[in-house]
Order: sequence, then structure tokens, then C-alpha cells
Amino acid sequence: MKSLIIALMMLLAPAAFAQDEQGGQFKDLGPWEVHYIAFPSTFVQPTIAKAYGLIRSGNKAIVNISILADKPGKPAVKARVAGSAKNLLGKTVQLEFKEVVEGEAIYYLAQLDYDDEDIFRFDIEISEGKQSRKLTFSQKFYVE
Repeated sequence: MKSLIIALMMLLAPAAFAQDEQGGQFKDLGPWEVHYIAFPSTFVQPTIAKAYGLIRSGNKAIVNISILADKPGKPAVKARVAGSAKNLLGKTVQLEFKEVVEGEAIYYLAQLDYDDEDIFRFDIEISEGKQSRKLTFSQKFYVE
């Protein structure tokens, strides 16, 4: 059920690059296909937020990263995910990702406070074994 909710959340983001089947965004980063989305936490139902330990607020975003191996079957990859978000005024926030494992699916979730019409540039470092790649993207947020 929760995996379905995460998949539905992927529908909510406009595509900045390639789109996956659910309408979310992804980038091919060498050995991985990295899916990502950042959206207002109020898009998540209270029971789902509670189950994931997420805070729902009109000025708090959820960043969701999932990493798939670039090979047949595209299995989920367990990796180290760290990063930051910087707005146009130079405010930098370190993101604290937590890993969520549901069966064969693995998600990395972080939260971020924002002001109305804030645009954040996300710099995410993904590493697994000796492999390391950087994911960058931008997102504009609106306070509800």
C-alpha cells in the first residue's frame, strides 16, 4: 500500500528532464537510474506521513530519491544518499535522508522547510561501494 502511495506521489512533479512511467523525474547516472521528486508534505495523507515519520506542514517539502541499477529488471540499489538544498538567497540546508525499505523497493526521504515561491537547487551525492555520482535539480515551492 505504501509503495503505491510513493508511486502516486511521483505523479505530482512536473518533468524537468526525463519522465518515468508515473510522471516523475529521473536521470541516468552511469550505473544507476535515479528517480527523484520534491513536493509539499501536505500532498501526503496524515496516516501515511505518520507511518514514515514525516511532518505535514504548508511550508515543508518531502524529497524522495530512489536508485535503480541500470541492468535488466532494474533492481533497487541500497546506497548512501546525502546532500543539501540551497535557495536563491544563499540559504543552504543539509538534508537528512532516511532509508525506507518496502519489499524490493528502497526510498530515501528527507524534509525541507521553505518560504513561498522559494526555488531550491538540490545537490545530492549518491554512493554505493566504489561508485559515486552527483544528482542536481531545482524545484520551486509555494506555501499553502
